[in-house]
Amino acid sequence: MAAAALRVQLNAHMAGMYTEGVVDEDTFEALREDGSAVEVARLFINDAYEIVDDIDTLMEQPEVDFDEVEALTQQLMRCTSSVGAQQVNLACMHFSNFYAIKYKGGWLVSLALVRNEFFIVRHELEVMIKLEEQIAACGPNS
Repeated sequence: MAAAALRVQLNAHMAGMYTEGVVDEDTFEALREDGSAVEVARLFINDAYEIVDDIDTLMEQPEVDFDEVEALTQQLMRCTSSVGAQQVNLACMHFSNFYAIKYKGGWLVSLALVRNEFFIVRHELEVMIKLEEQIAACGPNS
């Protein structure tokens, strides 16, 4: 596919991500303008996946270390800000609400929401990365 067509597809994809609130437009456009969007997206995907996996592991323990889970949740919230993943951040805030009452059942339910929102963002960012890579493969004069 020609680079121009790929750029149109990428721009449409990005507009959809902004409209659906997958990522914050101002945050992500700043990354695109300075050429770091793909790198930051990859870092976010890897770091956030590891954090969510660590939270899952802790939540499976018979005795949950709520302080550790809360620390990881705060780390995930900081991580989401790198790409402006607002829905993941909101899900994390909901998840954190159960910290004060140490209610594992509530955390497990809201963890499913965190995981779901993360997977949505991850998928959309992976599509963006693939399109960016395809455009780059076309060469600078395309």
